[in-house]
Amino acid sequence: MNAGKRTRLDRIGTDEKYVIVPMDHGITMGAVKGLKDIESTIDAITRGGADAVLTQRGIADRVHPNKNDAGYIVHLNGSTTIGPDENDKRMTGTVEDAIRAGADAVSVHINVGSQYEPEQIEDLAALTSEAERYGLPVLAMNYARGPDIDPDDDDYNQAVGHAVRLAEELGADLVKTGYTGDAETFQHVVESTSLPVVIAGGARGTDEQTLDMVRGAMDAGAAGVSMGRSIFQHDDPEKIARGVASVVHDDASAAEALSDAELAAEL
Repeated sequence: MNAGKRTRLDRIGTDEKYVIVPMDHGITMGAVKGLKDIESTIDAITRGGADAVLTQRGIADRVHPNKNDAGYIVHLNGSTTIGPDENDKRMTGTVEDAIRAGADAVSVHINVGSQYEPEQIEDLAALTSEAERYGLPVLAMNYARGPDIDPDDDDYNQAVGHAVRLAEELGADLVKTGYTGDAETFQHVVESTSLPVVIAGGARGTDEQTLDMVRGAMDAGAAGVSMGRSIFQHDDPEKIARGVASVVHDDASAAEALSDAELAAEL
């Protein structure tokens, strides 16, 4: 790994652990809660301890003044919930576009097992080659999704493990994927690649459920989170970011993190 890439990875994490908050959902879902006044949300989550925020390149000017020296990742593909198929992610920019937007890293989303997998594999392979020339890290958001993949199957973690291994095979530097439900099954996922693995958050649960999930992933050997709606749509984004950071960076239990962040247990 060259010095430029190592330096940029350090900007989006802390001691090789990562609390990343993706906020590219504006292209996917529109200006939902937490994204209308994205400036205030970014300020809150980075004060709470997020290492990096992630958006599409078009709103970079709204990110930089408010990120409190956190890292910045530009996401380079997308789709919408009102389009013909949300799984059909199309490229939205280039590495050079991301660099001009002030990015420390870039990311793309792949649905491994979907009908769009072949084109998305080509997109990731092309992106890692281009990013390598600039020393820019690539976060691959690789999900196991498709007609033959059922998250309720006993061997679901095998498909998720395949998805994260694909990211490494194609030259990514970090990989994000869905949590498999418990530390025991997720350990296989982490062991399927030498890359740092971070988990997605998905739709919001209770604070305790969120922190329990993060704790389970870290116990399985994960390197952190790339968690969007569970953080940016929270009633107090700063507090939940602080709680997640406490688990990831301070090795806190879920209960300790709730207390550290002054979050009340929800009944």
